[in-house]
Amino acid sequence: MSRKVLILGGTGQVGRALGRLAWPADVRLDAPARTELDITDAEAVRRRIGLGGYAAVINAAAYTAVDRAEGERDAAFAVNGAAPGVAAEAAASAGAVLIHLSTDYVFDGRAGRPYAEDDAPAPLNVYGASKLAGERAVLAALPEATVMRTSWIVGPDGSNFLKTMLRLARERDAIQVVDDQTGRPTAASDVARAVQAVLLRRLDDPAAPGGLLHFAGAGRATWAELARAVLDASRALGGPYAEVRPIPTREYPTPARRPADTRLAAERITRDYGVRPRPWDEAVAEIVAERLRGTGA
Repeated sequence: MSRKVLILGGTGQVGRALGRLAWPADVRLDAPARTELDITDAEAVRRRIGLGGYAAVINAAAYTAVDRAEGERDAAFAVNGAAPGVAAEAAASAGAVLIHLSTDYVFDGRAGRPYAEDDAPAPLNVYGASKLAGERAVLAALPEATVMRTSWIVGPDGSNFLKTMLRLARERDAIQVVDDQTGRPTAASDVARAVQAVLLRRLDDPAAPGGLLHFAGAGRATWAELARAVLDASRALGGPYAEVRPIPTREYPTPARRPADTRLAAERITRDYGVRPRPWDEAVAEIVAERLRGTGA
């Protein structure tokens, strides 16, 4: 008997990475495009989950335009805040396992150390507030759900910082990049593998712990350091390169305030699920190589 898994946001970075993984023979993925299932259509989501016979639901869908969210609060909260709660309610009614992805931007970045799952969130911008609302809605509807926070996702799909740096390096000799915001870059493929590990365990063991989990690449970086790692890896493979010129946040004003240091501590997922994040720079080098082989950047 097959176990069906619904992936909301299946065409995004993590959704596509989930689709590329090797899964057990009895697991069947269903990743509808937004044109087929709009997660802001509450009745459609309830109907799909309620009638689909799913063993699990992964919510990888999100409104991720951090700056645009400042002027589109309702849209951000509809996708990031309300929709996850609806999915959790439907999953609870269907008896399905739920994994919901969230973000480091639920924190204000003032702790001066990596954030643990039990630290109090305090988002600085609309995007972070909307994601926090989604976390709370999910856990209110389905307390045993897994809410996995991650950070600075990069990969070969969609729009992300790594791909932007490669594009800009083809157009410019130098790129100014903020150097006073710190986090943990994370490969979309690594997030997918972490989600898979947690999901398969939870399907096999209903007593496996739920609640909040953090997963992010090992180490630390500023955006400028991440940019250098991307472009150094590209240059080593004969790809585009540009000088990275570090600047403070005040010289790159944006509509949304960014937290200064949102490193996520990932000890809990290692302890409970045996998932160990790999160094972020190793993941970045792998993605750059994949991009250069596949598209010529």
